[in-house]
Amino acid sequence: MNVSNWGNYPVVDAAVASPSTRRGAVESVLAPGPIIARGLGRCYGDSSLGQRILSTLRLNRMESFDDRTGVLQCEAGVSIEEILDVFVPRGWFVPVTPGTKFVTIGGAIASNVHGKNHHTVGSFGDHVDSLDLLCADGTVRRCSQSEHADLFRATCGGMGLTGVILSARIRLRRIPSAYIYQESIKTRGLEEVMAAFEESQSWPYSVAWIDCAAKGGSLGRSILFLGDHATPEQVKDSGRKGNPLEIRKRMKLNVPFFLPNVVLSPMTVRLFNTLVYMSQLKRKKVAVIDYDTYFYPLDRIHHWNRIYGRRGFTQYQLVLPKQHSGEGIKKVLQEVASYGTGSFLAVLKLFGKQEGVLSFPMEGYTLTLDFPIGKKLFPFLDRLDDIVAGYGGRVYLTKDCRLEASGFEKMYPGATEFRAAREGVDPDRHFRSLQSDRVGLS
Repeated sequence: MNVSNWGNYPVVDAAVASPSTRRGAVESVLAPGPIIARGLGRCYGDSSLGQRILSTLRLNRMESFDDRTGVLQCEAGVSIEEILDVFVPRGWFVPVTPGTKFVTIGGAIASNVHGKNHHTVGSFGDHVDSLDLLCADGTVRRCSQSEHADLFRATCGGMGLTGVILSARIRLRRIPSAYIYQESIKTRGLEEVMAAFEESQSWPYSVAWIDCAAKGGSLGRSILFLGDHATPEQVKDSGRKGNPLEIRKRMKLNVPFFLPNVVLSPMTVRLFNTLVYMSQLKRKKVAVIDYDTYFYPLDRIHHWNRIYGRRGFTQYQLVLPKQHSGEGIKKVLQEVASYGTGSFLAVLKLFGKQEGVLSFPMEGYTLTLDFPIGKKLFPFLDRLDDIVAGYGGRVYLTKDCRLEASGFEKMYPGATEFRAAREGVDPDRHFRSLQSDRVGLS
C-alpha cells in the first residue's frame, strides 16, 4: 500500500503489519526483510517509511497509573491526545509535548520530541522511567537509565533504528487547570525577540512566531508567546465558570482536498505574515486560553498539510549553539527572505542543555520553517545546511526528507556512539528506513 507521512513526501509502496499483541509484533519483526516502526505518521519526511512497516496503532492500551507519582505505563501506540483526554480532567498533563497531540508515545520517544518548555525541563526522554524494546532477535529488553543504559540513550531520539518500542513508563506532571496564562510580546526584530527570550527564562513555556518574509530593519520581527498553567483563580478571573480542569470542545475545521499549488504563492505568504504580525496592536497582551489553543493551534484544522498541494512540503528545523544563534539565524532568515517563496509558518524556540546520542536539541535557539516541495527547494536547503553546519548546528531528523550522509556526519557527532550501541542488538541493520539508508545509518 502507498504510505506517506505528514509532509506527503515521499510516498512509498510498503507492506504494513498492524499487530495488536506483543506476540504479533515479534512475529512481524522476525519475518524476512528490513522493517521500521510507525505510529501516527506525524514525522514529516521518511524516518518511519521503508519496505516493511510495523504500525503500533493497535498497541494502544494504558496499563497502569500511579496517582501519587504520576507515572503512567502504556503501550507505544497510545497517543498524546488520548492521554490528555483521560488525565487532564484528573489534574495531570504530559511533561513535554510537540506542536501536535496526534503523536504516539513510541514516536515521541523515538524522536525524543521537545516542546515549548525545553529550556526548563528538557526533552520527552528525560521523563521516561523505562521502556520495553523489541529487538531484532525477537527478545524484549527493559531499558532505562540504569538497565541497558546505552541502549536506552540510543533509543531516545534513535528514530526507531534500535528496535520497536512496545511500551513505556512516563512521568506526567500535575497541573492546577486545563488553561494557560499567556503573555504575548510584540517585537520589532530578531535581536529584540532573542533578548525577550533571555529575559523570560523563568516562564515554563515560550515560543515565538516569526515573520520570515520581513527584510531589512524588520528582519525577524516576531510575537513571543509566554505561558504557564493558569491557577483556578486566574481561570475564574478570566470570566470562565465551571470546572477549571475541563475545557469546551470546539468545532474542528477540515481541508477536504489538496489545494492548488498557487495558493501558497510568495504574495500570499507575505500577506499572511503581515496580517499575523499586525493582528496584535499593543506591544504586550495578557490572556487566559485553553491548553489546545496554546499548544496545538493547528490541530483544529484536520489535514492542514493539504494546503501545500499534492507535491507535498517539508519542515526544515535547525538548531544552533547559543553563542552563534543570533548571527546564524540572521543569515538563515536573510536567505529565506531572498529565496522568494518564504515560509508560511516560522517558529523560534529556546533550548536548554541537552545530552543525547542522536537527539536533536542543544543549548541554543531552534528555528522551524515550512516549504512546499519544488524544483529549487532542495538546492536552497543545501545552502541552509552549509550555514547550519558551519555554526556547529544540526537539522531535526524527524522533520527531514533530504539530508545527505555527509551533512548528517557533520551535524551529528553522536552517530559513532549510536552505531556502537546499535551494534550489540542489531548488527545486521534489520531496523532501517528510507532516512537511515539516505544518511548512512543502514
